[in-house]
Amino acid sequence: MLFEQLRLNVTKQAYIFTPLFEPAKGCSGSNAQPAESLTIYRESGRMELNAPAIQDAPKQQELVVYGIMGFIQLHAGLYLIAITGRERTGTLKHHELYRATTFQILSLASDLKGLTSDQVQDEQTYIHLLQDHLRQNTFYFSYTYDLTRSMQRQRQEGSEGPLWKQADNRFFWNRYLVEKMTCADEDLSAFILPVIQGFINISSVVINNRHLSFGLISRRSRERAGTRYFSRGLDTNGHASNFVESEQVVICDHPHTSGQIDLSFVQTRGSLPAIWGQIANTRYTPQLWADTGLENDKVLSASKSHFDEQVRIYGPLVLVNLVNKKGYEYPMGRLYEHIIEKLADPRLYYAHFDFHHECRNMRWNRVQLLIDKLEPQLVKQGYYCHDPQDASLAKLQTSIVRSNCMDCLDRTNVVQSALAKWMLNRQLRDVGVLQSTEVLENDDQFMAVFNSTWADNADVLSIAYSGTGALKTDYTRTGKRTYLGAYSDLVNSLIRYIKNNYMDGSRQDGIDLFLGTYTVEAGPYNTSPFKKTSPLSVRLIPAFFVMSLFAFFIILFCSDLIGIESSMTYIITLSFSFTLAVWCWHYIQLNGTQFVDWPRLKPVFAPRLPSSTEEAAGSLPTARLPLGEYLGDQIRLSSMKQSRVMNYPL
Repeated sequence: MLFEQLRLNVTKQAYIFTPLFEPAKGCSGSNAQPAESLTIYRESGRMELNAPAIQDAPKQQELVVYGIMGFIQLHAGLYLIAITGRERTGTLKHHELYRATTFQILSLASDLKGLTSDQVQDEQTYIHLLQDHLRQNTFYFSYTYDLTRSMQRQRQEGSEGPLWKQADNRFFWNRYLVEKMTCADEDLSAFILPVIQGFINISSVVINNRHLSFGLISRRSRERAGTRYFSRGLDTNGHASNFVESEQVVICDHPHTSGQIDLSFVQTRGSLPAIWGQIANTRYTPQLWADTGLENDKVLSASKSHFDEQVRIYGPLVLVNLVNKKGYEYPMGRLYEHIIEKLADPRLYYAHFDFHHECRNMRWNRVQLLIDKLEPQLVKQGYYCHDPQDASLAKLQTSIVRSNCMDCLDRTNVVQSALAKWMLNRQLRDVGVLQSTEVLENDDQFMAVFNSTWADNADVLSIAYSGTGALKTDYTRTGKRTYLGAYSDLVNSLIRYIKNNYMDGSRQDGIDLFLGTYTVEAGPYNTSPFKKTSPLSVRLIPAFFVMSLFAFFIILFCSDLIGIESSMTYIITLSFSFTLAVWCWHYIQLNGTQFVDWPRLKPVFAPRLPSSTEEAAGSLPTARLPLGEYLGDQIRLSSMKQSRVMNYPL
């Protein structure tokens, strides 16, 4: 059982949590009596249930807390992250679902004595990284329902025991933060709240006089979490970047009884399942690299491990590859095909659909071509259905569609929403909500809810990975591609360029710190990970570029305001500011990787520049170097040309 609201009393000696209400109903747990309080002693970090009252301990602060996110170790010691605000996002099978809205980070240490000035500065940076991560992302939880597992898995695996023990660790976003509680000597299950990062929306709708709850739950994986250019492909364990499980759920009233019918359809998305990446270099299209040595068992085993895990969890895979068959993305499509050919696994069905080519000129309805191709697989795959009144309707989803494009955001979401709509039509016909000849597309009211839900899902997942809302959501929302939507995509693309090149390093650091990929040790340390080593030119040239560009436009449009009367002076100053801006921009492009905002806590690695001999042999060496480091004898990746990065046979 989990406590829904807690009063947190802060004293000089301890943090004391006491329940404000009864434990959440419907959450199974141990048979032990519910704990009345949890005391965390600030000096030692020790936790104790129902501890005796501390004498002469006046309250310094009192808060209402809706859950404990967990604890994190920084230089000064442990910090407690508490959920101090929430909003209800809907009800699923009589379970309340919430989104965390505000948080508070509380230090167990009473002060920062014992830290050097550099450590104090780093401590503040760590806190800011955590605050930014909590503010920029969406977090959901329930006191009585396991949000980390689909309906089908809960039905098959059971729901006995505390929620945190049932949870799928891939989507248990605060799993690292609660380790101190899960490893405690006493059972703290009543205070351990699993939280997911992703998207949830539950809506009440009526179709043909039948009341339904329609919802979408997207769960982002923490196993290779990161930002767009700093987390691509697979790691050596087979974990995919930007991996998301999306479950479309429908709860409909039974036509003849007071019961309900549960329907669910699960899809996944994840970065193209190979070892590859893109080297941010201030160019709009970054440099592409991939390890194509499939004859090397270690390289191919990453893809094999990924598929093996997916098959173990979901069953056979329907792999939908949406990258272009020409141009920049072509090598990645060929690499994916070669991986499938090498594995020769009968559990994998592969389909390559060039989304941009097939849907060019805004003909986005041609996504139906892909659905027609996949229809036999979708029929075979089925969906989850549970009707306690009619066992003949019971069904299980026996396989899953795994979709990807380059980012697994925009094209992927369009295709996933189309597949979800196709399957929803089939589900509602099977349970009698729709007649055999009816389609949901004719119900404008429901389609507005459906389109809005999937478009909001696209935006939330895109913001978490790329920093902006998704592209192509005008089609997802309205079913039509519009010129206004194309303009919005252009603006988002430009914002993505700026964020992914000049702002994502700190976002990646926040993710690594929050998930425990990078840990901070208490006590003395050698050097700060945030110490800037960039040469003076790298720090000054961006400022010169902005100032010269600003001066150019001021002189061009407002010369009278700054007192330029001579035509010669006007031409000279205008030419000088323009020339300086162009020179600065050219310098930035030539030395692009030096100006990128790289992660500082966990260095990003890329392949070593191949020698001409290695290029001639068509091989890409596996030696790697940290991006963003420019020591004297290291190769500057900014000088690498695209052909040298990707010039090997596929």
